[in-house]
Amino acid sequence: MPRVKVSVIVPVHNTGKYVDECAPSLLAQSLPADEYEVIYVDDGSTDDTLERLEKLAAGHPHVQVHTQPNSGWPGAPRNLGMKHAKGEYVQFVDHDDMLGTEALERLYAHATRNRADVVIGKMSSTMVRPRRLFRHTLDSCTIENDELMQSMSPHKMFRRAFVEQHGLRFPEGPWIMEDLAFVTAAYLKAERISVLADYPCYYWMKRDDGGNNTRHRFNPKHGFWPNLRTVIGQIKDGTEPSDDIDALQNRLLHRLYHVEVLSRAREPEILREDPAEQRRRFGTAREVALEEFPAAVRRGLPAVSGLRAELLERGDFDGAFAFAEHIRAVTVRSTLGAPHWQDGCLVADITLELLRGDGEPVVLTGRDGTWWLDPELLTGVPGAEDGWEVHDPFRTAYAELVVKDRDREDWWYPEGDLELRLQPLGDGRSRLVASGRLRLDPERLAGGRRLERGVYDVWAFVNLLGVDRMVRVTGQGVPSGPAAGPALTGGRLALPYLTAGVGQLALDMDQRLRGFGPDTAGAAAANALRGERSLPLPYVAAGPGAPAPVKVTVSALKVTAEVVPAADGPTALLRLPARLKLPSGRHPVTLPKADAPVAYAVVGDGALLRLEGPAYEAGAGRRILDTVADHRQVRRVRRRLPGRPG
Repeated sequence: MPRVKVSVIVPVHNTGKYVDECAPSLLAQSLPADEYEVIYVDDGSTDDTLERLEKLAAGHPHVQVHTQPNSGWPGAPRNLGMKHAKGEYVQFVDHDDMLGTEALERLYAHATRNRADVVIGKMSSTMVRPRRLFRHTLDSCTIENDELMQSMSPHKMFRRAFVEQHGLRFPEGPWIMEDLAFVTAAYLKAERISVLADYPCYYWMKRDDGGNNTRHRFNPKHGFWPNLRTVIGQIKDGTEPSDDIDALQNRLLHRLYHVEVLSRAREPEILREDPAEQRRRFGTAREVALEEFPAAVRRGLPAVSGLRAELLERGDFDGAFAFAEHIRAVTVRSTLGAPHWQDGCLVADITLELLRGDGEPVVLTGRDGTWWLDPELLTGVPGAEDGWEVHDPFRTAYAELVVKDRDREDWWYPEGDLELRLQPLGDGRSRLVASGRLRLDPERLAGGRRLERGVYDVWAFVNLLGVDRMVRVTGQGVPSGPAAGPALTGGRLALPYLTAGVGQLALDMDQRLRGFGPDTAGAAAANALRGERSLPLPYVAAGPGAPAPVKVTVSALKVTAEVVPAADGPTALLRLPARLKLPSGRHPVTLPKADAPVAYAVVGDGALLRLEGPAYEAGAGRRILDTVADHRQVRRVRRRLPGRPG
């Protein structure tokens, strides 16, 4: 009997229909059914969840259901699931999420190949931004790679012997942040952690009823602050203290300080919540900041976060509120160079910069050999009248491009890095900008694989001076429509365009939403070339590969043509069938949703003689020949042409 490679543990409580939505992704895994098990643990549901689960288990031998009295939180059911698990590895899944079809097979192979204690699979989500942790697949790392702190949810694969060896368990009962406690302990104990970034393993999806909305995570009534102190204690117990801002302990604590503590002093929370309630949160956050976090953690913050921390620890709620209003208004401007095709990649130069609420760049001012934060951001902020020093403009700063699969919620990282630089503006002022070149390869972007049919939007994430924004990459002031000519890549048509309204750069693969033709009407009309059965299309980029089928109408006849890579250059040809059931003559060739012809087909006796571009100018003799009905008429007309013997 095959051994159980993976135990999938799913805690459920009053899940209802979400059982049926999640289950197919668990049951349709590429890993054989006798090599994994699905363990549902019902936490005292009062609806029809248990009935749904038992029906599911009755039809699938590798599904089991266990029950327990309601504990009020996922920790206890996950622990019970681990007691029943037989797999070499355990994978935690929430009842309203999904796995990629090959997730278990790929994660297990990656885990065993690298002898990993923990494997973090690429996550796709409708609720949070992409994490740079998933830029590259990693065979092995440890907690020294502090980017691991970007992924603190329990939806990972853990070696069961490792979990048992170290007695890892989730806190039970209404214990908010139970995932942070478990994952932090695992990271600190693990000798080898692997990251699988080239396949979307886990889909963390937003529920219709908002039941898994991350806004509900913060709840002081469920012990948020004491539990946070517990997690901080875990990190302190597992690492060495140091005054160095880049020491491991301080880098790990940086995430907790920035996400869990400073959130009480920044937008949107400080501007959104009831002021009386938020003042209480602010006060408690100040106590935790002063009592639990070493000074080196605060010194390691970037400029804007550092001022927030100063206002928080000073107890200046009004100052933090005023500063948050300024930072909320900060936006990111993207400047997009002309997109074009190069070596099979969509290429464009991109520059990103921060703008204040008034539309002017966020600047740094130089004074006495020191940089100071833009004074416009400090207006009305008590204690910042003399300015706020920026010790290192590049501290924790980065910017990156990401491409979103609009249909599947997957995020991919294209080639090319964005570089940061200080750009002088005169009068001792400079702005921090990120710039670089987008290289989007449709044949390799999806974890080394070709993009599936669909629409892909280009985004950028920036974290400059402690201001982070997820922004659309747009052509500022450029009307919507084609962003570059089409390309033939891998036997499919790739159509770059700028979306309506915001003008975001997007790529349509295989005509998911946009058709080949309407966007190229101008270039097609100017085509003065001719060919035999194939017409050169100089406005279509193409590399070696298979032809792409396209539907065309020749006069009133609908046929399937092909766009074919040219043999002698990086362009394409339009090729029609050799026989066409049309009368002899010259017939317009149009593409779907296009009025103007892309070509003209010259037909004689049912055979395609040649294709001509709309701007091709034939001689008079050639025009006469095109009107004849058969080859005998062609021969008679030729005899009567000037210069020919009678």
